[in-house]
Amino acid sequence: MTFLYRLYQLFIFFPLFIVVTILVALTTALGCMVGLSRWFAFGPSRFWGWFTIRFLFLPVKVEGREHLQRGQSYIFAANHQGAFDIFLLSGFLGREFKWMMKASLRKVPFVGFACEKAGFIFVDKSSRKAVAKTMDDARQRLVGGTSLAVFPEGARTFTGHMGIFRRGAFQLADELQLPVVPITIDGSFDVMPRMRDFRFAHWHRLRLVIHPPIVPLSQGADNIKRTLEESYRIIMDGLPEHHQGFVQNDDQ
Repeated sequence: MTFLYRLYQLFIFFPLFIVVTILVALTTALGCMVGLSRWFAFGPSRFWGWFTIRFLFLPVKVEGREHLQRGQSYIFAANHQGAFDIFLLSGFLGREFKWMMKASLRKVPFVGFACEKAGFIFVDKSSRKAVAKTMDDARQRLVGGTSLAVFPEGARTFTGHMGIFRRGAFQLADELQLPVVPITIDGSFDVMPRMRDFRFAHWHRLRLVIHPPIVPLSQGADNIKRTLEESYRIIMDGLPEHHQGFVQNDDQ
């Protein structure tokens, strides 16, 4: 079965994926450029995520959508198991959101341009001024029920375990007094771990757990610390036992 699955990926899925990726990127960019960014910034990428996972026949279980309220902006904070985290959140979270992503992704052909036109937020850590601009961009995007999705670890795991969480997203949630929604992603590491980028995907079940929002109880350093630590604990508790526990990620 593994051999047949790889043949399918090589001759059917990969060509389709390249074509769909280019079409989605162009549709997103053009739709946003003509002033229809409200839908085109999210709709095509949602299809892209759904297509990628469904056409690889990967089972998906989503838990906790009932915790989200219509019209409410959130900061979605998820662990970063692998490349398929992006497809899973884009295709199956079911909420309009902007990505907070590495500045280097702007250079990815077609995709980087589309993300820029869609108003996604590129994190630039080159200077304090650049970091401040990143935060300003995020503030401007979080209006009208639009949410923000971020991987607080800032880098994918090498082991399936969680590394440390950076404070940026939690500082933004504190400043804007927005709820933080912890999200546990499980299975993405097994489908395509970081050490096997651009290779064949492995068939494995994917699970997306949307935990209850953590609402701000105050404002300032104590609230930031509380939401960060509580999010970390909740996300880790949602992982299977063999991926629980902190493991240092030197790439963070």
